[in-house]
Amino acid sequence: MFGVDPFLLSLIGTVLLATFVPCHGAGVEVFHWLAIIVIGIMFFLQGARLSRSAVVDGLTAWRLHILILCCTFILFPLLGLGFHAAFPGLLQNDVWLGVLFLCCLPSTVQSSIAFTSIAGGNTSAAVCAATASNIFGIFITPVLVGLILARHGAQDSNGLDIVFQLLLPFIAGQLLQPWIGNWARRHKKLLSLTDRSSILVVVYAAFSDAVMQGLWHKLPLSELGMIAVVDFILLAIVLIVTALTCRLAGLPFRDEVAVIFCGSKKTLASGVPMANVLFPAASVGIIVLPLMIFHQIQLFICAILARRFAEVTKRRAAAGAALSEE
Repeated sequence: MFGVDPFLLSLIGTVLLATFVPCHGAGVEVFHWLAIIVIGIMFFLQGARLSRSAVVDGLTAWRLHILILCCTFILFPLLGLGFHAAFPGLLQNDVWLGVLFLCCLPSTVQSSIAFTSIAGGNTSAAVCAATASNIFGIFITPVLVGLILARHGAQDSNGLDIVFQLLLPFIAGQLLQPWIGNWARRHKKLLSLTDRSSILVVVYAAFSDAVMQGLWHKLPLSELGMIAVVDFILLAIVLIVTALTCRLAGLPFRDEVAVIFCGSKKTLASGVPMANVLFPAASVGIIVLPLMIFHQIQLFICAILARRFAEVTKRRAAAGAALSEE
């Protein structure tokens, strides 16, 4: 739980490959279309894997989810905008766009559920909340990113790209879910490997383009450290705010755990493909850097919290058992 995520190692290896052996010439066009294809397949499979009941539960179990969605799509973006307004010169403009893009993304699914389960939290609520976050994120994230791009005078993405590469594949997967859903869930591990391979293709294409544009000459090592600091502060503030809000709202501890883990996460799996669709090719490599760093920080910090929450859950269960015996 405390080690480096193997997938992060794969991402680092892909970045190094793009740094020393970037695609160029005819290869650029090949990887451009390959990235478009794998993104479509990935969102199609996401739609196919989500059972109709999970989608309905994710959309209708609103009381717990409102708080999580507010953390994901309101608190995070406001913090990102606040940091940028307060410290505009702290990071380069494209890096700041990457931080703001990170703030607009939906929550993760697998790690949110896993950490909630380890901590003894409300796992079923985490499943619904993470599902709802990802469903809404397909629609909300492009809108939020568009507002931010307009605010900062950056080039907006083509709305048709969002429709054809993200929305239509997801909807097609949902429509075919009654026929292929069971197959997709039975081969979850294989499809997860396919998803991760798709992300590596997109990362390689993005960083190849960025490297050819002089990425590592523009981005000093000190800025990578500053990105990590900004990511850590963002995560810490959201964790504190979610915990305090849950206690003020009087939520049960198990629900509090679900809110903390689902509300503080940001998805790398959907984030990298979304960046490839939403931003110009030359900017994608640098824009996803804050997300890649945030990914490892959130896994490390939440692993520590999950173990501590698990101890609290055990103590509460023991105390409850003692009271029942009396």
